[in-house]
Amino acid sequence: MQNYWEKSISFEDYLEVGKQRLENPATQQEIDYKQYYELGIQRIDRTLKKYTPDADQLKELEIKKFKGKILIISEVWCGDASATVPALVKFFEGKNEVKIFLRDSDKSFINQFLTNGTESIPKVIILNEDFSVKNSWGPRPKYGKELLMKHKADPENYTKDHFYNDLQVYYSRNRGKDAVQEILELL
Repeated sequence: MQNYWEKSISFEDYLEVGKQRLENPATQQEIDYKQYYELGIQRIDRTLKKYTPDADQLKELEIKKFKGKILIISEVWCGDASATVPALVKFFEGKNEVKIFLRDSDKSFINQFLTNGTESIPKVIILNEDFSVKNSWGPRPKYGKELLMKHKADPENYTKDHFYNDLQVYYSRNRGKDAVQEILELL
């Protein structure tokens, strides 16, 4: 885990990578994902402007006396990540170091934390001080998972478009609070 940590980047660098890929795509995937990079950056900016750490959650973090690190496997183009990653970065700022590992840079990392056999992101890896894995979380809060299950159970009546719309409305209203709470419970 320490090796992955050392290969990870700051949130600021993560955002800069996304902007560079949007402006100067270097691969076919970056060209194909142009609209997702654009949406991701817009959503990240909105989350950064609107998210404020919850006082009770900050108190809970203080009580837990967690001394480890937060390592997030992510990509800027991911809709779930654009709502979750900036909130987590702001929540842990000044308390626990947070770094981001770009999923597509080395699939060996995400392959250790698959979700139902998929490389779904963001994946939050909670590390102890010695870089051992304390726990992991992701790719979305419980309510987001419930929306996905609703879509999978009845895709004709609850279409993918409905799912994505409802998920983004939820993220916009919740502003990262559920994700932070679920991660706090894993500390």
